[in-house]
Amino acid sequence: MSETDLVNDPYQEIRPYRDDEVGEVLTSLIYNDEFVRAITHYQFPRLSEWMGWVLRPIVRIALAARIGDVADVHDFQKLVADYMAKMISRTTTRMTCSGIEQFDEEEAYLFVSNHRDIAMDPAFVNWVRYQYGMSTVRIAIGDNLLRKPYISDLMRLNKSFIVNRSARGREMMTALTQLSSYIDHSIQNGHSIWIAQREGRAKDGNDRTDPALLKMFYMSQRKQRSFSEAVERLNIVPVSISYEFDPCDASKARELAAKATSGAYEKQEFEDIDSIVKGITGNKGHVHVAFGEPIRGQFDTPEALALEIDRQIYTNYHLHPSNLAAAGEKVEPAEQAKFDAHLAQVADGPEREIMKQMYANPVFNRRRAEGKV
Repeated sequence: MSETDLVNDPYQEIRPYRDDEVGEVLTSLIYNDEFVRAITHYQFPRLSEWMGWVLRPIVRIALAARIGDVADVHDFQKLVADYMAKMISRTTTRMTCSGIEQFDEEEAYLFVSNHRDIAMDPAFVNWVRYQYGMSTVRIAIGDNLLRKPYISDLMRLNKSFIVNRSARGREMMTALTQLSSYIDHSIQNGHSIWIAQREGRAKDGNDRTDPALLKMFYMSQRKQRSFSEAVERLNIVPVSISYEFDPCDASKARELAAKATSGAYEKQEFEDIDSIVKGITGNKGHVHVAFGEPIRGQFDTPEALALEIDRQIYTNYHLHPSNLAAAGEKVEPAEQAKFDAHLAQVADGPEREIMKQMYANPVFNRRRAEGKV
């Protein structure tokens, strides 16, 4: 990238694609053999093993026809919405939300969300906003998930921007300052943002905001205003996303059990991609997205702000029968039986206890936040 490009478009390396870039990116995807192979395997998992050479050209033609009318980001997101509607009908029993009526479409918000599923958390936030006729959000996604160029292209077509987690030393400070500046730039220019409250999913069911994330928000503003002024300017809204059943709960329990017994867990090369697919296609039961209130008032430190974000996430978290049953609270016999059957998918022992605790922790966190424990 030339110095001129950096001056004219300082966020070019991390920002979502613009409308005028969509056509070229889609064309490159159609001719990306690895992408076509992945789509073929997803649609025809068995046949693709021995008939892939026949299926891939057909899939390529079908893709070209499907995206032929996509001219801009909005068109692409309408395409995504069609797939979302099918996914929701197949993998959820209910999809609900609360708190969305308070938002002013003329304002931009920084949605700081708990994080349970890599792809579906921001997708569900976007879905409910889309259903209410609101603009979709820009989504923060770690570069650790973008090892394949076609995945990066797909995410950036869908209004995702890149969080450079692989940077080290001085390069890390530069990347964090750029990210901080981009988030502020987006909010000030009317584009809402979704970002997870910490790096990585809350695999044990404990949703806790990392103050380091909040320090990053301030990095590009520290010479112009106080931390409290920066918080007010960013229009932060905590978001609680709750799944009756987590499609990745068994694999999360295995990982946590391995760490508890051996002190380490070695992630496979494309394990994150497998988790994304499982999160999209797996049974979720009832899913609820709860929007908190925009944070106002005096917050002088990231730690104080983190406590307020956590308080709203805990108290707004929708407790499903699965959560209540795991915490030992009384639920209908049918709901208890359903949860017990779900637990039985992992072997009796440490993994099952970890998975049970995973569902119980939101109950305990909410009770503490409400002063009931």
